[in-house]
Amino acid sequence: MGEFYKRILSGGVYVAILISSILFNQYAFLAVLISLSVICLWEFKRLIHLKNITLYLLLLSCILGCHLFEMPKLIILSVLAITIITQLLLLHDLIYIRIIPMFEKKKYIVSIFYLISCFVFMSLIPFQVEGYYEPIYILGIFILIWVNDSFAYLTGKNLGKNKLYEQISPKKTVEGFVGGLLFTCLASVIIAYITSTLNIWLWIGFGLIVSFFGTIGDLIQSKFKRQAGVKDSGSIMPGHGGIFDRFDSVLYASPFVFLYLQIINYVS
Repeated sequence: MGEFYKRILSGGVYVAILISSILFNQYAFLAVLISLSVICLWEFKRLIHLKNITLYLLLLSCILGCHLFEMPKLIILSVLAITIITQLLLLHDLIYIRIIPMFEKKKYIVSIFYLISCFVFMSLIPFQVEGYYEPIYILGIFILIWVNDSFAYLTGKNLGKNKLYEQISPKKTVEGFVGGLLFTCLASVIIAYITSTLNIWLWIGFGLIVSFFGTIGDLIQSKFKRQAGVKDSGSIMPGHGGIFDRFDSVLYASPFVFLYLQIINYVS
C-alpha cells in the first residue's frame, strides 16, 4: 500500500473513532479520550526524555476524578489559571528562546500543566454550557481545528509568500494563517446555523480562539520535536505520525476554550 493510501486509511480510522465516540455518549468519549491521552503522554515523555511512570496514574486520576466526583470550582479554576500561565510561558519560550530549557523540574511541570491538565479540561468542555453532556462543543473544537489546518495549508500553498515562523515550521505562512482563521470563522458561522447552541457571534469567538491558540500549539509541539531531533512524535498513525501530532493544536487550545465557556456562563 502506498504512503498516500496509508495516510488516508489511518486518518480515516482516527477521525471515525473520534467522532463516533463523541456522538455515541459521554462514556465512549471519555474512554477514547483517556486511551489517546495515555498514548499522547507516552509520546511526549519520549520527546523530553522523562521516564517517570507515575504521571500515567496522575493523568487517569485527574480525568476520572473530575467526572466521578464533584470538584470544587475554586480548585478547577486554580488549576486552569496555572495551566494557562504554563501555556503562556511556553509561548514565551517559543518566541524568545532558541531552545526551550527542559531541566528536570520543568519536565514535570510541563507534563502536568501542558499535557495532563489540558486533557482534563478537554474532557470537561462538553459539560460546560448545558450542564450535561453536549457533544457539539468538543466536536466543534476538532472540526474547527481540521478546517483551520486544511485551509491554512491550501491558502499557504497557493498564496503564501511570508513565512510565519520559518525556524520552527518552514511551510507555515502568514497568508496560510490568515486563510485558516477566516475559513474557521466561516465554519463557526455554519455550526451556529445548524445547531441550536451558542449564537453566531459566540461561535465566531469560539472559532477565533481555536484557530489562534491551535496554531500556537502546533508551533510549540514542532519546537519540541526539533529539539528532540525527530520528524514525528510517534508512528502509531502511518503517514500522520503520533497521537501527539494530531492533538497538539487541540491540547493547547482547550484551556482557553474552557475559560471562554466559563466567561459565557458567568455573563449569561
